[in-house]
Amino acid sequence: MTSPQLHELVLICREADVETVSDALMEIESLAVSVEDADADTPAEHALFGEPGMPAPKAGWDRSVVKALFDGEQAATEAAALLLAQDWAAEVHVQAIQAVVEQDWVRLTQSQFAPVEITPEFWIVPSWHEAPPQAKQVMRLDPGLAFGTGTHPTTRMCLRWIAHHAAEAAGWDRVLDYGCGSGILAIGAALHGARNIDAVDIDPAAITSSRDNAVANRVELRTAMPDAAQGEYPLVLANILAMPLKLLAPLLCSHLAPGAHLVLAGILERQADELKAAYAPWVKLDVSDCEEGWILMTAQRV
Repeated sequence: MTSPQLHELVLICREADVETVSDALMEIESLAVSVEDADADTPAEHALFGEPGMPAPKAGWDRSVVKALFDGEQAATEAAALLLAQDWAAEVHVQAIQAVVEQDWVRLTQSQFAPVEITPEFWIVPSWHEAPPQAKQVMRLDPGLAFGTGTHPTTRMCLRWIAHHAAEAAGWDRVLDYGCGSGILAIGAALHGARNIDAVDIDPAAITSSRDNAVANRVELRTAMPDAAQGEYPLVLANILAMPLKLLAPLLCSHLAPGAHLVLAGILERQADELKAAYAPWVKLDVSDCEEGWILMTAQRV
C-alpha cells in the first residue's frame, strides 16, 4: 500500500496573521510550514534585512505566502477548511492546494557536490563520484555537519599550500590542525605524508566528523578537544576566522617548533594588517594566496 502523495496548502495572509496561521498549521500537524514574501520579485518587494548588529526594520512582510505540507490532498483540504472557519482568519485566503512533485532528494543533494580541484593532481571527491582521471591524490569527503568540504576558498587555499609544500612533509612529524571542522586540513596533511596529527575543535560534532572522515581516507588522526594540543609542532594549521585567530595568536605561536610553518585562513583581504600586528611579537605573517576576497597568511618561526 502506497502512501498518499504530499500536498501543499498555499495561503496568502497579512503580516499580523502570519504567526497565528503558522502556529495553527503546526497544531493541526502539518509536516512543515514556510513563509515567503508574497511580493517577491515584484516592484512591491520589501527586504527585511537590517544593518549589522541591528534588528530588522519589520518583523514580517505586508503580505506573506504561507506554505504548509500535508500527507495527502484530503489532509490539506481539511486543514484549509478548519483554518478559514476561525474568527481571526477573515483576511486569510487560500491560493492553492497542489500536489508536490516527487523528488529524489538524495540524488538532488548529491548533484550539488561535485569533485573539487585543489591542484591538477589533488582532488576532493564525494563518495558517490568517480575520481577524475588526472587525480593522483584523492580525498574522499562527503558534506556533513562540520565545516569543511573543500568548496570554500579558505579551505582550498590551505589544501593548496599543503600540496605545494608536500616535499617538506618528511619533516612534518607532528601537525596541529586547530579548529579542525571536518578534519579536511588534517587529512590533507596526512595524505601528503604528515604523521602524528592532532585535529582539535571545541565542537564535539567536528571531532566525530574528523574521526569518521579519517577512517574513510585510511589515515590516522588524533581527534580531541583543544586542550589535547601539547608541545611544539613543525606545522600548525588554523582555518577559523580573523577575530578568533587574533585572540589565539599567543596560543598558536606557542605551539610552533623552531623553523615551523604557521598557516592561517578565514581572513578577508582587508583584515591582513590586523593579523600581521597580532602575530608580530612572535612571527612575521605574509599573504601567500588569495581567492574571492579571502587570503591565506603564512609565517615561519625563525
